[in-house]
Amino acid sequence: MAARTWREKFDDPTPHAIKPAPISIAGMKAGEIMLVPTPRMIDAFIRGLPAGAAMDVKAMRRALADRHGAQVTCPIYTGYHLRTVAEIACEAVEQGVPLSDVAAFWRVIDAQAPLALKLPCGLEFIRARRREESLSP
Repeated sequence: MAARTWREKFDDPTPHAIKPAPISIAGMKAGEIMLVPTPRMIDAFIRGLPAGAAMDVKAMRRALADRHGAQVTCPIYTGYHLRTVAEIACEAVEQGVPLSDVAAFWRVIDAQAPLALKLPCGLEFIRARRREESLSP
């Protein structure tokens, strides 16, 4: 079976979930009410960040939890879906889609983030976008 594309992963119809966290990990404690986000939730959140506003992943997880009546947001699914959103944006830019039409993932992923090294658009792309918006590197 072939691996799913980033777009197929993004389009997965599985709904978000709110349930007790099964384990303690990344600042969340077992039993806390946890949001398991979808890729579309991560995309919408990033698209809601105005130009010139940056937020780290921990702050994004807190904000998502607050918006959805949870105590915490799953760090594993957040990271996975954040990569999906960033990969789709990189692919779109490579295909000529204007930056204004993609999720500005560079507002959440800076050039020092481990995920930045995995993205096909490269570190310089992220640095350039952050410079354009006067965000820290």
